Amino acid sequence: MENKEFALGNIVEMKKGHPCGANEWEIIRLGADIKIKCVNCGRVVMISRIDFNKKVKKILK
Repeated sequence: MENKEFALGNIVEMKKGHPCGANEWEIIRLGADIKIKCVNCGRVVMISRIDFNKKVKKILK
């Protein structure tokens, strides 16, 4: 995905789904690292911005 602007509260779809079955994540922290929370089960994951840009598929909301 090209360098898009992300904002807190955005719901994004990742290329790989979460083991709980959902594929939607909410952005809860922005910076050098991005913290995302699974919409279905609430699991929180922090990944680097570079990895996030590679793994994000599209912005849903």
